[in-house]
Amino acid sequence: MIVTSDFDLDRASPPNLPLAPTDYDSRYQEQLNNVLRLFFNRLNAISTQFSTSEIIPALTVYTVATLPSAVTSGAGARSFVSNALAPTFGSTVAGGGSVKVPVYSDGTNWKVG
Repeated sequence: MIVTSDFDLDRASPPNLPLAPTDYDSRYQEQLNNVLRLFFNRLNAISTQFSTSEIIPALTVYTVATLPSAVTSGAGARSFVSNALAPTFGSTVAGGGSVKVPVYSDGTNWKVG
């Protein structure tokens, strides 16, 4: 997956944690919590800059009989069938089997691949 952003992604370096006292100290605990909260808020701000628009959506699964027209779909359209019969790469897909395969339109027929 390629991650893109319209903004420069800032780097969040690990925080310098305060040294722990030998005895419990509530002020130390509050300071530690504040440092960690600021660090994780920064990580969260960076992660919201990621764009997920480049993720390829899942293909709709059809039976061969319910595939939309290869002509209407256009050359290069892709889909997936759940009932191919003895599929061979590049051949026109035939239904009636139980093989699940990706298919593409050549502009006229749906082909296995």
